[in-house]
Amino acid sequence: MKAHFLIAATAAALSLAGMANAATPAKDNTTRNCFLSRDWQNWRGADPNTIYLRVHAHEFYRLDLSSGSPMVTDDTNHLVSQVRGSNWICSPLDLDLKISDGHITEPLIVKAITKLTPEQVAMIPKKALP
Repeated sequence: MKAHFLIAATAAALSLAGMANAATPAKDNTTRNCFLSRDWQNWRGADPNTIYLRVHAHEFYRLDLSSGSPMVTDDTNHLVSQVRGSNWICSPLDLDLKISDGHITEPLIVKAITKLTPEQVAMIPKKALP
């Protein structure tokens, strides 16, 4: 009976350790294209299908939307992000976005997140950068 309890306890401990590791991205190359939701500072809609995010002071990400909204390009609207689970943003599935003007709220579906290089950022018109 003690052996069964020991095996069950060991399996439970390994399962919990595996879940803890899954909630945090690895500290190797995978975190270079990830950011914490709390580090997201500003955003700007370049067109109905593209949003640029400023993370920290000098990092930029492009969000490509599957079905954009003309509300994205209006600077008076608010981008609403709801975090579920981990605070790490690494893939489109990590974002639950909506755009709101205070009266109307539309869901936004992100199909791609791209961390931009300094060269790519330099090619973006200044008025499109957050």
